[in-house]
Amino acid sequence: MMKRHRNIAALLSVALQGLGQLYNRQWLKGIIFLCVHAFGLYYLVPRLGNAIWGLVTLGETTQKFVRVGKGTQLIKGDHSIFLMLEGIITILVLLVFLLIYALNVYDAYQNGKKRDEGKGVPKFADSWNHATVKHFPYFMLFIPVIGVLFFTIMPILFSIMLAFTNYSAPNNIPPANLVDWVGFQSFIDLLQMKSWSKTFYGLLFWTIIWAVLATVTCYFGGILVALLVESKGIRFKKLWRTIFIIPYAIPQLISLLVMRNLFNAKFGPINQYFAYFGLDGLPWLTDPFWAKVTLIVVNMWIGIPVSMLLAMGVLTAIPRDLYEAAEVDGATSFQKFKIITMPYLLFATAPILITQFAGNINNFNVIYLMTGGGPPKGEYQFAGSTDLLVTWLFNLTLVNNKYNMSAAIGILIFIIIASISIFSFRRTKSFKEEDMLS
Repeated sequence: MMKRHRNIAALLSVALQGLGQLYNRQWLKGIIFLCVHAFGLYYLVPRLGNAIWGLVTLGETTQKFVRVGKGTQLIKGDHSIFLMLEGIITILVLLVFLLIYALNVYDAYQNGKKRDEGKGVPKFADSWNHATVKHFPYFMLFIPVIGVLFFTIMPILFSIMLAFTNYSAPNNIPPANLVDWVGFQSFIDLLQMKSWSKTFYGLLFWTIIWAVLATVTCYFGGILVALLVESKGIRFKKLWRTIFIIPYAIPQLISLLVMRNLFNAKFGPINQYFAYFGLDGLPWLTDPFWAKVTLIVVNMWIGIPVSMLLAMGVLTAIPRDLYEAAEVDGATSFQKFKIITMPYLLFATAPILITQFAGNINNFNVIYLMTGGGPPKGEYQFAGSTDLLVTWLFNLTLVNNKYNMSAAIGILIFIIIASISIFSFRRTKSFKEEDMLS
């Protein structure tokens, strides 16, 4: 008998949301749960079966024209992509509904337990204050979580599912044609079929080389500039800081378009200066090797100011007494840099270094605005000599409509970046020796 109220309230809430609250004499809360239950059933009952059918089959009939008398009539068919989207959205709504259902049962059980213990059941105002005061962070995070669920997770799930279909032009574009599930065939073609694999492995190799060079040059270039600006005896430090921050302050789009014109092989000012001194110009953007060199240099121009600002912040936080103690021990400038400065810089900026490396793998702007992926390379499939995996994905998606292959490439890019980032974060001392700078 001691558990009578909690069990009855829980069972009633399982049968119908809000009944347990009404049993516990929480009238307003019970009505709210009943309204949620009614809305959930109103949305899910007519859609859930069709959503599961659509996700499983991706449609069964195609759009076609039939002759009616002397004319023709369009008979609409199933749209595989719409069915997939509707299925994903309906399943996510179902998950939210089930979560609220579980909270409803838990709430009814806990309040029934209070009745069994002879305690009073909280009124709606008390429950509201409990949710908005004691659990205020959860209350405020609920709406952003719903937004992330439908505007971030849902598109990611859609992209992942596309990788396991044959959705691509020209033969599998709905509603004229249906899209079918093909399992891992897109990944197999990407990694084994010669026309695709040669492009994938070639761009993967260049993407890793690019990410390493772009990260290392910007990181150590920024540290070098910061050390020079902050060194003793240098005058007009504010002026030097301002000059080196200008490339960062100018919008990247403008900087890259200006650089593209500067390095133009025919009418660019750089080659014109070479000609003025009797030297031949270089094919900065039209030769595969020089195009890659140009991209690294331009990326340094854009990226060094960021690393410089980070390094300056860390340099001002290093205790001066460490350098004074090193001077007393007779340490040289290089020894002080090696033993004191660089360890502190690496400790404080290692997470940023990892994120910069991951960002350079997906550095779309520099490649697209400077070279557009060119110069062309005939043995590559829909890609050029300087394309990264991310720019190749862009070309496959928006230019060539190879949605299944681009989705597969996106998944592989995510796996590569996630693996490298997790491995690097786990090994960096920034998360193991948290008191180093204290």
